[in-house]
Amino acid sequence: MASSVPVLIVGAGPTGLTLACELARRGIGFRLIDAAPAPFEGSRGKGVQPRTLEIFDNLGIVADVIAHGRFHLPIRFYGPDGPRDFDMHEGREPRPDTPYASPLLIPQWRVESLLRGKLAALGGRVEYGIALQTLNDRGNSVFVTTAYADGTIETFEADWLVGCDGGRSTTRKLAGIAFEGETLDQHRMLVGDVHATGLDREHWHTWRGADGFLALAPLPSTDLFQFQASVDPDMQEQPSLALYQRIVEERTGRNDIRLSEPRWLSLWRANVRMVDRYRAGRVFVAGDAAHVHSPAGGQGMNTGIQDAHNLGWKLAAAIGGADATLLDTYEEERLPVARWILGLSSRLHFSGANRALGERRDEETLQLAINYRHGALASECRPYPGNVSAGDRAPDASGLRDARGEHRLFDRFRGTHATLLAFGAYWCDVLAQAEAAFGHRVHGVIVDAMHTQDTAGHAARAYNVARDTLFVIRPDGHIGMAATVADAEPVLTYLRRLLPT
Repeated sequence: MASSVPVLIVGAGPTGLTLACELARRGIGFRLIDAAPAPFEGSRGKGVQPRTLEIFDNLGIVADVIAHGRFHLPIRFYGPDGPRDFDMHEGREPRPDTPYASPLLIPQWRVESLLRGKLAALGGRVEYGIALQTLNDRGNSVFVTTAYADGTIETFEADWLVGCDGGRSTTRKLAGIAFEGETLDQHRMLVGDVHATGLDREHWHTWRGADGFLALAPLPSTDLFQFQASVDPDMQEQPSLALYQRIVEERTGRNDIRLSEPRWLSLWRANVRMVDRYRAGRVFVAGDAAHVHSPAGGQGMNTGIQDAHNLGWKLAAAIGGADATLLDTYEEERLPVARWILGLSSRLHFSGANRALGERRDEETLQLAINYRHGALASECRPYPGNVSAGDRAPDASGLRDARGEHRLFDRFRGTHATLLAFGAYWCDVLAQAEAAFGHRVHGVIVDAMHTQDTAGHAARAYNVARDTLFVIRPDGHIGMAATVADAEPVLTYLRRLLPT
């Protein structure tokens, strides 16, 4: 039997890769396995929401992600009166508190490739062609059996196991976690990545008629288009290039659009399901293993990445000696989000046929407003909180200046530490005690004229402060605690809930 590993991650899609990066940069040992023989090369998802871009900023890969994607690709709708263009996110541009204000169009496989590159830079890797066969949670570890593509069987122990292995998750099934919901066979769609001639790459081309909708979206940093077309639930024909070409001709009325060289072709069925819990003993689930839903609104890949971002620092802290009850907050915080996302994506899916041309996407799809205000880690200690409260996403702010020059708040948050963001020198002694107790795990930022200057007032406005206030920013970029009384002990007590000492 091989030696044990602290964490076994099953599934190397965007969720598993994000979790592996979070563990690797904290020095936590893991194995990341995937049953597939190699990375998947289809687009599947193609939208990265602003909140996910903030996570990539924290990981240090956001510049590369943006370089391979595109903001504000206009949708061109071909109707009886000719083509019309619109931008679902028109007017959403970066602000001092929100550097990424609209979704980025980028194929999922490219996101995975960039995450694998980051993981490699951190010293990690994916082990392909290894499938989880059995698991036995023994209370203090999980005994697992895995099978290699050549038939070799391996058994070993993991202190923790995280299933990031998709909607058909083997991990979830073996752990006995229910996957509640329904399959809507009447809602089917052909999808795939193809080459196409006869269309420009400056628009997301769409048609809608009696036979259903058709969309061909150019995938940035490639020479491919993503094909999507609704189909009759009784259709028996299997996905093929000939079928896709016929649909294009029938629904566009054109014969100059020619498809070729498909990268992948698939038939999608609407599944709306989620788990009844995110954890069974020492086994967790994340991403599509925990929730599947319509692609409407571009929520799936993003929600999985955010699951992993939430779990990663907590798992590392628990392994490092923090209070193990910290792990209970993963389900507490993320299960309600999954429930909300299922409702949102279903509403967008079923209302799609009735959405008016040019209708802008709601703010809720950007995932910037997701908060954990009612969770156990939200400690709001102010008698009169402002509109930014414990549990909320921590806003950015540009225009900060200190001895190192001008920077943003996100520059100070970037990394694996918690941040004590203090408005006013009133907090200097509290920050000094916290840094002495937790070392590099805590970074202090004092916003005042003598330390870090808020040159344009962006930070004060973003955090809605009118008096001396301290915010504890969790490692995942959410506000954990907010206080106005400069007493070190409550702050230290709170930090002990988050961090190993």
